[in-house]
Amino acid sequence: MKKYLKISYSLLLGTAALWSSCTKFDENLNKDPNNPSKASGTQLIANSEFYLPGISSSAYGVHYPQYLSLTLYPDNARYVTTNFSFSTWYTGPLNNLETAINSTLNANEGPVQNQLAVAKILKAYFIWHVTDRWGDVPFTEALKGDNNYVPKYDKQQDIYNAMFKLLDEANALITVTTAAGNIKNDIIYKGDMAKWKKLGNTIHMLMALRLSKVDPTKGKDEFNKALTNGIMTSNSDNLSYPHLAQTDHQNFWYNSFTVLGRNWYAVSKPVVDYMKPLNDPRLPIFANKSTNTNDYVGLDYGLATEVVPGNYSLLGSAIRQQNSPVYLVTYAQALFALAEAAKINWIAGGDAVAETNYNNAITQSISQWTGSTTGAANYLLQPAVAYSPLNALEKIGNQRWIHLFMHGYEGWAEWRRTGYPNFLVAAPGANNNLIPRREGYPTNEPQINKASYDAAVAAFPYGGTDGLNARVWWDKP
Repeated sequence: MKKYLKISYSLLLGTAALWSSCTKFDENLNKDPNNPSKASGTQLIANSEFYLPGISSSAYGVHYPQYLSLTLYPDNARYVTTNFSFSTWYTGPLNNLETAINSTLNANEGPVQNQLAVAKILKAYFIWHVTDRWGDVPFTEALKGDNNYVPKYDKQQDIYNAMFKLLDEANALITVTTAAGNIKNDIIYKGDMAKWKKLGNTIHMLMALRLSKVDPTKGKDEFNKALTNGIMTSNSDNLSYPHLAQTDHQNFWYNSFTVLGRNWYAVSKPVVDYMKPLNDPRLPIFANKSTNTNDYVGLDYGLATEVVPGNYSLLGSAIRQQNSPVYLVTYAQALFALAEAAKINWIAGGDAVAETNYNNAITQSISQWTGSTTGAANYLLQPAVAYSPLNALEKIGNQRWIHLFMHGYEGWAEWRRTGYPNFLVAAPGANNNLIPRREGYPTNEPQINKASYDAAVAAFPYGGTDGLNARVWWDKP
């Protein structure tokens, strides 16, 4: 694990220079990042933010919740790769943020407490992504450089408790004032601390909901704490990564389709078959019509053979422009969480409050994806969509799945937690006809950190061996 615990400042800071030509960043980014007189907290934060789209934009993550099927080279949709490296998350954003948190920060780049708060929010968010993919991972002994090359794997339950603590600390640190409270070099919110505060609490609330089956008492307490502290209130609060119309900062899917000419990714049959009968106004954004049929045609998920791309709906052009944003944490997500919380009595109001939040979530999802609420009212009137107390959790789960389109790892996590949508089936003949429940640890871990690796595998809470079919802590059968 040495390769992700030891890294130079030149590597950490070098990427920040790429953004120096963009006028929305501070002029300090034009200084030589390979010879800094002192570590810049906001440069380290900005460098970490460069990694955010990778939480969503992945040639693997989009397949676990069956958002996309492959026209060519179908191995990814058939779970051929079982073990994945988590080193980049440690050597990149997590190390950046750990350095910022433990540095003497420059008050000229914004109030120190606000820099610390943003670093803690992002650290919690990145480690949340890592632990939900692999389960138990290095945390308390990670990021120690020369002091520890073989860190233990922390229990996922303990990591969740540490993330809640980080987010509590961030919420308490944030000072929301005028522009004087802003931090510099912030790619995401341009230093707007009110938005960072809402983001931290929304992440906290969504994390708490992961505990709905494994520790509902703790989950409810953390959920309501975050809600009280203040969550997102509109789509303008969304955490979305702002790609640019330039090669160095372009959208992952633009590179795949337009630059590399890979028409490999079709919208899956489960997605099209769910959306098309409902005249879902988001479908024209998610999918292009098939060039050979001039209609929306989903591709069967996980086929072992190649198909003609023109017979199926490829990923929608609107999502794969060079500067298309990537949505990560959104207002609609928060509303779906509130709808579920009301239904399971984590918040007051029962079905009436659940229905209100469910309807608002769908409306805001349509607005986020299409730019308007046109069609939302009629969409909600359809019996297959309209809230029903008898199958409320199923409807919430299905609509959350659609809203999270292309945010594969998050859609997969919610499917694992809730079981919805319940019509997804594994790729035929792949992974013993099972949809994966986690990703396997890096293949070199048994050699370079054997004792910690062996202990982690032995402690899987619901059985299995290292690979795709063991369950993480909160994924309770």
